[in-house]
Amino acid sequence: MLDDPLSRAVEEWKLLLPLMPRFSADIDRLGEALLRCWQARGKVLTAGNGGSACDAIHLAEELVVRYHKNRRGLAAIALTDPGNLTCAGNDMGYDAVFSRQVEALGNPGDFLIVFSTSGNSGNILRAVSAAKSQQLHTVGFIGKDGGKLKGVCEFEFHIPSQNTARVQEAHLMIYHNLCEWIDQRVD
Repeated sequence: MLDDPLSRAVEEWKLLLPLMPRFSADIDRLGEALLRCWQARGKVLTAGNGGSACDAIHLAEELVVRYHKNRRGLAAIALTDPGNLTCAGNDMGYDAVFSRQVEALGNPGDFLIVFSTSGNSGNILRAVSAAKSQQLHTVGFIGKDGGKLKGVCEFEFHIPSQNTARVQEAHLMIYHNLCEWIDQRVD
């Protein structure tokens, strides 16, 4: 008998959905901090690997272009440029692909938002370390048990699921709600 993936996903979401409201206050706190960053002419850098890279790109484009309403663009850069990634990977090793960009683009008061379903990606951990040494604010979207990234970032959105797809879906829900929060406050 074949498994019904949609029914299984719905059952897994029945366990996760009650956890989601606990992030409301953190979304408010992060939103306020981001508004202060942009008011000071700062920017947001985003990073992730694989599907989490897609989340990093998605969040950055929602900030730069728009979410639901036409409003002014907000400074955000996804650290996914193929030239930078492959050059840093080739010349410095894959663990440096994001930290090198943070070193080049990050300024004190900026934000680094990272996505890692395991919380153990070496290049993400190194990017967060570089961000902290340059006085950037750090935000971690993590899953599973949180890995080595648990408790490291200033803002943390931890989805305690072992299923990578559910973690990424929950991350999407959180950052879409953050974008909606921002839309309500930015013209």
